[in-house]
Amino acid sequence: MYVRTLAGGLAAALVVSLSLTGGQAVAAPPGAKDATLAPRVLIYDAGGSAEFRSAVDRGAAIWNESVDAVELRPAAAGQRANIRVLADNGWPRALPTTLGNGTVYIGRQAVDQGYDTIRISAHELGHILGLPDRKPGPCSSLMSGSSAGTACTNPYPNAAEKTEVEENFGGGLVGRAPAARTEVIMD
Repeated sequence: MYVRTLAGGLAAALVVSLSLTGGQAVAAPPGAKDATLAPRVLIYDAGGSAEFRSAVDRGAAIWNESVDAVELRPAAAGQRANIRVLADNGWPRALPTTLGNGTVYIGRQAVDQGYDTIRISAHELGHILGLPDRKPGPCSSLMSGSSAGTACTNPYPNAAEKTEVEENFGGGLVGRAPAARTEVIMD
């Protein structure tokens, strides 16, 4: 889906460029294509997520399958993380510091009440990716969170949520400059 959108956008840009240059093709600067298509990599540390480790990894994988502008990768030993994921006995929550950075708590209180751990993980990571709660909401909306009820196990963002994350990380429009608020913590 995103490849077709990207290809269509590139074709439109080529037509406009050719008309502006009098039909002469102009080469893009070296590396321009790679810079436009490269996702922003965010490192997450799930070392403190206890029994929820596999749910956190699956929640991150779902975001990686769903969007192109950002990629969540588990931290290697000694690597500094953008996102810390911890287990506790409270209600699940995310404490974003800046876009793509913060702490996620996978709270056992919701799990004990019957909420799905993968949905919780994907939902809380959605907050770190810049999405707000959208309560009340249907099960088809990941960010509806607990308002969808314990029977809801859908861990996937809907089309609007995917688009919002793409736009948050500068992948919404071909040729659009990345947002000034994006930063990457590297070691």
